[in-house]
Parts: sequence; structure tokens; C-alpha cells
Amino acid sequence: MTELFATDKLKALYPKVKQFIEEELYPSELYFLKDPWEEVNHILKAKRDKAKELGIWAPYLSEEEGGAGLTLTEFGQLSELLGRTPLGHYVLNCQAPDIGNIELMHQFASAELKEKYLKPLMKGEIRSCFSMTEPDFAGSNPVNMGTTTVLDGDEFIINGHKWFTTAADGATFAIVMAVTNPDAEPHNRASMIVVPTDTPGFELTRNIPIMGDVGEGYLSHAEIHYVNCRIPKSNLIGEMGSGFMLAQQRLGPGRIHHCMRWIGICERAFDMMCSRAASRELRDGRMLGHQQTIQNWIAESRAEINASRYMVLHAAQKIDNEGVKAARLEISTIKFYVADVLMKVLDRAIQVHGALGITDDTLLSFWYRHERGARIYDGPDEVHKASLAKAILKGYGM
Repeated sequence: MTELFATDKLKALYPKVKQFIEEELYPSELYFLKDPWEEVNHILKAKRDKAKELGIWAPYLSEEEGGAGLTLTEFGQLSELLGRTPLGHYVLNCQAPDIGNIELMHQFASAELKEKYLKPLMKGEIRSCFSMTEPDFAGSNPVNMGTTTVLDGDEFIINGHKWFTTAADGATFAIVMAVTNPDAEPHNRASMIVVPTDTPGFELTRNIPIMGDVGEGYLSHAEIHYVNCRIPKSNLIGEMGSGFMLAQQRLGPGRIHHCMRWIGICERAFDMMCSRAASRELRDGRMLGHQQTIQNWIAESRAEINASRYMVLHAAQKIDNEGVKAARLEISTIKFYVADVLMKVLDRAIQVHGALGITDDTLLSFWYRHERGARIYDGPDEVHKASLAKAILKGYGM
């Protein structure tokens, strides 16, 4: 928690969450990550129930909906805390893509969709996934996709090929982005539609191996074929052709969530790196931390993590006060900057651990495998850098 951005509400909630993850989650992390999903899911469910009992469940939701009613700036600081363990966000029902789907449906879904899908999702009774990325089209150009939807009476017929649909394994429904208006302007061609995963034609082909780790449950990324999926027209979210706008609304807060989670990972990796440097003896009385290179890594990591935190919280505060559109440049900046810091800190921590760092006996290899994509998904770093530079240069008359 950062004093400059702290509030009374956050100060009351933060210690409860910190105690919970340290006592309930830290001791069991490696066990949960190594064992099959079906063997640990019931244990995680018990911990989710305990989070509800403690009043720390889904704190981004309003108090009437079972949360704490936190602003994005307040929740961002909890997101960092939860990010220090791979289980934190899931156990408090703050994990992607569910949190993004909840925020999206809360704002734009019909009353019928909210009753059928949103309410059980907020309660943690079901999970969801978000199906936008396609293997045949560059993800850096989100207006270009091949999944199509044709309206046949009161039903949509969806055909397409998606992949990196996070957490589709075991999800109850997907939010699918598909072209509904092929002749419209590029940013008005696609729509978002709720597709139950038990719909005929919804074919989960595989969980995609990530650097050798296939994953299960919410820790997975699926390849999916949509083959003549018939979906009621009432499953449309928002207006026809509003998919790109909805995606932008979803991505702004989502990048705050991700970036603060990455900072939490950095803090945990930093702690592990420093502990290793202070305890690993090279020779009599000479610790690894006495090496100047290691000292440089520790100093650089501390500065970069601190800088990242203030940058992200500043962006979150601007979203809270002025909206997503006003903060678009700040959102692009934190995306590439924090993703880069994340990989630097993880790489340094692995190097300090030596051979141990590349084994699954610590969390470092898990994070390195699964977070390398941070510099790719939600727009590759290069796209965000170009957008930021163009906006800056525009101010100089270019």
C-alpha cells in the first residue's frame, strides 16, 4: 500500500488481505501449481469460501454486490498484494478474464444476461473466458479478424477460429468478439456475444502449451473452433458493431489490474532474490550479495519497481477521475514499461538463484513461463511505444 494513494477504506482492508494470503496461500503455492487441477480445485474452493467469510471477496464490487466498493486506484494496490502469489487473484475472484468480463457485463449487458451469467460469476459459482485473439490474424490489429456472425432470424450463427482464450477450460461461457457488420467502418464491424461453452459447435481443441506447460482450469489458454454455433440474438452485449469500443473500455482497467499484479510478482521475486543473495555463501564469510553485480541488480530492481508503482497508480487515479479515454497515453506507457521491468526483475532473480532458479522448486520458473507473454498480449510493447511516440510528436507539430 502506497501512503500517497491510501484511503481509510484501503487501510482497513489491506491488512486482512495480507494476513490471508500469507497464512492461507503462501505455504501451499508449489503444491497447488504442481498437482492436477481436479485434485486442488476443492481446496481452492474452501479458501474462496473463507475469503467470503472474512469480507475480502471481490473487493472491486459494490458493497451491495458482496464487495468493498473500491475505486480502481484502491483496488490496484490490493491487486499488487494479491499478485505476490499465483493463487491470490483467483481465491478472491479477481482473476482475469473474469474480472474484465464482470466489469464489461456490469456496464453493458442486458438485465437478462446479468441475471443468468453475471450474478453467478460475481459469486464465484461459475467461471468465464474471453475469446478475441485469432491465430490467423495479427493481434496487434484488433479490427482485423476472421470470426464471423450471421443473423438468422432471432439467432446468431458464429463461425471462427480463436486461440489464447484464457481460462476456457471449465468455463461456463465465453464472450466472443466476432464480425457482425463486415461492410461497416473497421472499428464498427465487430460485436461481442455471450456463448455458453456447452453450445453445439463450441469445440475446445486443446489447452495451448506455454513453454511446455499445458495448464488446466483457470491457469490455461485454449484454442477453440466455433462451428455453426447458434446463439440467441439476446446474448449480444451492447449494440451491434460496438465490439471494438467495448474492448477498449475493458482494456483500460484491465491493464491497471495486470500491471499492479506484475508489480506484486516483482516484489515477491525481489524478496526471494535479496534473501538468496544474503544467505548464499560463495566462500567463507563471502556471500553472493557481496558481489557488486548482484548489488547493482538489487538497486536497479528497487528503483524500477518503485517507479512502476507510482506510474500505474497515477494512471489508475486518472481513469477514476477523468475516464479511460483521458488516460489512454498513461495506459500505453505503463503497459510496456511495467512488462519490461517484470521480465528484468524475474530474470535477475533467476540468475541469483543459479540452477535452482530454473527448476520448479521455486515460483520463479512458473512466473517466467507464464508472464513472458506480458510483452505480447493486450497489444505488443512495440505498438504501445509507437502510439505514445506519435502522440508526443503530434504536440511538436509532426
